[in-house]
Amino acid sequence: MDLLNAFVTLSNFVLIPAIAYGSQLALGALGVTLIYGILRFSNFAHGDTMAFGTMVTILFTWLFQSWGLSLGPVPTALLALPFGILGCMALLLFTDRVVYKFYREQKAKPVILVIVSLGVMFIMNGLVRFIIGPDDQRFSDGERFIVSVRTFREMTGLEEGLAIKTTQGITVITAVIVVAALFWFLNRTRTGKSMRAYSDNEDLALLSGINPERVVMITWLIVAALATVAGVLYGLDKSFKPFTYFQLLLPIFASAIVGGLGSPLGAIAGGFTIAFSEVMVTYAWKKVAGYALPESLAPDGLAQLLSTDYKFAVSFVILLIVLLFRPTGLFAGKSV
Repeated sequence: MDLLNAFVTLSNFVLIPAIAYGSQLALGALGVTLIYGILRFSNFAHGDTMAFGTMVTILFTWLFQSWGLSLGPVPTALLALPFGILGCMALLLFTDRVVYKFYREQKAKPVILVIVSLGVMFIMNGLVRFIIGPDDQRFSDGERFIVSVRTFREMTGLEEGLAIKTTQGITVITAVIVVAALFWFLNRTRTGKSMRAYSDNEDLALLSGINPERVVMITWLIVAALATVAGVLYGLDKSFKPFTYFQLLLPIFASAIVGGLGSPLGAIAGGFTIAFSEVMVTYAWKKVAGYALPESLAPDGLAQLLSTDYKFAVSFVILLIVLLFRPTGLFAGKSV
């Protein structure tokens, strides 16, 4: 019984939150890896792209709530999500036309595009703060839990209760659907195959009659969708604050690089690697150890390796280790 209680506690505070967080990071890292693989530069504006798409979704969520529209137990934000994606698509296409296209035509080196993306990042960040403000915005509604602690205790008779938040369930289901749709698109459709061909060999793709501007446009549209979905899921699960999305850039890039930049499969694996590492290192293991170990071996303190304030430091350390010992990442993506 104690081992079951230990497993329930572990699931409650480590496994379920890490799976939800990993799904969010994986979707964010997929956007980064697509831009790197096809447009050949590291887009530092990705975190703020997520923030912009989420902001548009929040504004439409508030509008629908004011009209009395809702999805019952499911967050109204899912109804507003398509509008957030469209807003983000418009912004990215505008940014590409006004900013990135000039440097592409000049055949600028990737490092120049990285610096340009930093400028775009600050502009997007300022825009989001100006429109919605710098403070926390909560926009989740509907049923809070799929399974609550009290219900679980009544069902099982265990001392510890398991809580699965609605947002965690939605995150995992949405991530599976989005990733499956993306892989189907890249592997089965003509446009997806042309994008992969362009990524593998640009000159050969051009000789085959592939339109580079169309490939670039489709890439930005997919990235906008991925960024908005990832941002909204993260905002529903935690809360929305523009600066948090700026900070998320580190774990997202760490996920993409750990998995292998340019590798979609690597982005997913990297996302879960970073999420589980962050959650496990910053979790206080005292309660789990108290159930799992004999009383004489149970720890007196919290048994916490790092405070949650340092969770982004975990991403940084893992990123450094991977860059030092395996710069191509777990799935041997393009070397950073």
